[in-house]
Amino acid sequence: MPINIQQDKAYINGKWTTAADGRRFRVNDPYTDEPIGDVPDLGPAETQDAIVAAHAAFAPWSKKLAVERADVLWRWHQLVLEHTRELSELITRECGKPLAESIAEVRYGNSFIRWSAEEARRLHGEVIPSDQADRRLLVLRQPLGVVAAITPWNFPFSMITRKVAPAIAAGCTVALKPSEETPLSALALAALAHEAGLPAGVLNVLTTTNAKGVGEVLTTHPLVRKVTFTGSTSVGKQLMAQAAGTVKKVSLELGGNAPFIVFDDADLEASVEGAMASKFRNAGQTCVCANRILVQRGISDRFVPMLAERIRTLQIGHGLEPGTQVGPLISDKALANVERVVADAVAQGAQVLSGGTRAGKRAFHPTLLTGVTPGMACFREEVFGPVAPVTVFDTEEEAITLANDTRYGLAAYVYTRDLARSWRMAEALEYGMVGLNTGLISTAVAPFGGVKESGMGREGSHHALEEFTEMKYLAMAGL
Repeated sequence: MPINIQQDKAYINGKWTTAADGRRFRVNDPYTDEPIGDVPDLGPAETQDAIVAAHAAFAPWSKKLAVERADVLWRWHQLVLEHTRELSELITRECGKPLAESIAEVRYGNSFIRWSAEEARRLHGEVIPSDQADRRLLVLRQPLGVVAAITPWNFPFSMITRKVAPAIAAGCTVALKPSEETPLSALALAALAHEAGLPAGVLNVLTTTNAKGVGEVLTTHPLVRKVTFTGSTSVGKQLMAQAAGTVKKVSLELGGNAPFIVFDDADLEASVEGAMASKFRNAGQTCVCANRILVQRGISDRFVPMLAERIRTLQIGHGLEPGTQVGPLISDKALANVERVVADAVAQGAQVLSGGTRAGKRAFHPTLLTGVTPGMACFREEVFGPVAPVTVFDTEEEAITLANDTRYGLAAYVYTRDLARSWRMAEALEYGMVGLNTGLISTAVAPFGGVKESGMGREGSHHALEEFTEMKYLAMAGL
């Protein structure tokens, strides 16, 4: 029987449910602003119900054999694989990204389900060489309990699987609040998880416009033992403060201000293509996209014109239209912010080599700014739009200083063919991730996360499952 992946109800304790007061909210296509669906507008009361359901499901789920949890995740992975096209079209209609990018997101997100299924059986403990002859020392890894997951709109599928799949694999249960901009992708995932045989209460999806009220319950409820959040630094700080009251574990993947550094000896064509891939994916609305392009003076007069030429070829349109490479920004507020940072740069002396204006209702022409200085908003802030600010530097030391001059520390990129310089830059850059001669770094098999005010904790790799466990030390004496 075909699975209906576009649901119009929230998912709590294995059942499709509505808000107690009947409230609902509409989900719109960001390009056309036309409605594509509506879902229940839940509140604190339903959030508590979801937490209680997750807590009740925790004991039986955590006691299942690792292979049993892995089998459910594997079936989930297979169902996602079978519904890749439908899921991708839903993502495009919800958040606006081109269909090709949505397909890539489903494949990327599904890789976390598969990886977590495989890693469920490899969550090992330790045997410590004893300090006394008559005792043995061991370390167990046990699942934390109920996990509250809060996810953003820009990757409405993969940001969920990157959190939920390892949590479930480790034996935890989840109360998930997706973005109000993109709840349909979360409900589609829940529908497929339900069909895969995930027990009631293990995954609960709360659709809501009351982010503050629901978030407060998720971060303060005593039955929740961990909060995992992807979003802005300001909101992350608030959630972290709220979680401190009950000393919950916290994982935060927050804002970025990624430098994309191109040295004189770099492969010119590769560096331009890397900048394009990193900067304009999802119309620049990614936390790891190139936010500041730093180019060494000796190559700048060749790099900048090549980049400008490539930017001018980008096709803007609805994500489901053939050939579209850049879709809309998610909201009018996001569009206004992009216009603000471009106007600020121009007012302070930057030049617009390409773009710089709106392209229809909510799209913005991919933009290249030159003559950018550290005092400009586009240099200091996360732009979250299709704007590429270029700053010229002279020395390696200057590049490091410019790159590290930010409170963020998520991702950085370096293009050079000098092996020694690669090592020096990788070690000197104050970032959780560094791409050397590549503009795309995300993968399920490697740890994703930042330092400084870009957050804490890691997603991906075997470290992801560890984030959802406690270490328990056993001292066995009298042997």
